[in-house]
Amino acid sequence: MKILSFESSCDETAVAVVENGRTVLTDQIFSQADLHAVYGGVVPEIASRSHVEVISRLAQRAIEVAGISKSDIDAVGVTYAPGLIGTVLVGLNFAKATALALGVPLIPVHHIKGHVAANYIAYPELEPPFLCLAISGGNTLIIDVRTYTDMHIIGATRDDAAGECFDKTARVLGLPYPGGKHIDKLSQGGDDKKYKLPRTHIEGSAYDMSFSGLKTAVINTVHNAEQKGETLDRASLAASFVAAVSDTLVPRTMAAARELGYKKIAIAGGVAANTRIRADFKKAAEKDGCTLYVPPLSLCGDNGAMIGSQAYYEYLAGNVAGSDLNAYANMEL
Repeated sequence: MKILSFESSCDETAVAVVENGRTVLTDQIFSQADLHAVYGGVVPEIASRSHVEVISRLAQRAIEVAGISKSDIDAVGVTYAPGLIGTVLVGLNFAKATALALGVPLIPVHHIKGHVAANYIAYPELEPPFLCLAISGGNTLIIDVRTYTDMHIIGATRDDAAGECFDKTARVLGLPYPGGKHIDKLSQGGDDKKYKLPRTHIEGSAYDMSFSGLKTAVINTVHNAEQKGETLDRASLAASFVAAVSDTLVPRTMAAARELGYKKIAIAGGVAANTRIRADFKKAAEKDGCTLYVPPLSLCGDNGAMIGSQAYYEYLAGNVAGSDLNAYANMEL
């Protein structure tokens, strides 16, 4: 089954062709990072307009690169929630028109389920149940993946997502947008114990997290150094910040896996590309005798392949939609 899939929840326009949920025939991505870099973050209106400009050409290119014809497409998958409402609508409406024109089913995909499914592409042997930590610019969730479509959140951030914290920290350190990869590079030359930053614990909720205090602590550290005329060790502050994020994510995820009895742990989302976090999870998984699944960097950020993968399993579960399918900025998993 060949699925043409669309992802437009934020600042990447992505179109992929995925066969039977695991084989990627093509994954075409147009990144808007350069468009938003001057603003230090995503501007929703600019993002929406850019999606409109490129999505048709990107879809045509995906079909050509996949080496198929339009008649070979069996279904259309698309992100319909959550995300920036304007950008999600662009991809959704184009997908609806495509499905109607081709006379094939339209399959709605929750964006976070797509991130989880990125691991199915990277690891064909992976099957539910397992535990997954989804960490991105908009979400930080510990997910009990019971089946391909039945997932339950057992821990989440109470405020900022880890990815947002990365971007705000990068901005205050004077690093380009998007900040994740720049913090990663800078932090590798620093002392992660030089700056004492908070590791928040939520009373009564062992698996929930908070990152707003960490973000504020970084900002205050930078401003205090500026006001006192002190030289800021940017590399060490970046390293201390990444260590604080990792110390928040890894122990909670491993504790949740032990409580649920899982020996399979996956991580997903843009923040999963961070070198320190990947390394810390590897050590923790080895210590607990768990198998760790971490997608390659190309599948950590937003992409169309992950949507096509999840769409396959949604289709098998009977989750198809009509032309009245709407987009949603927020939606529970």
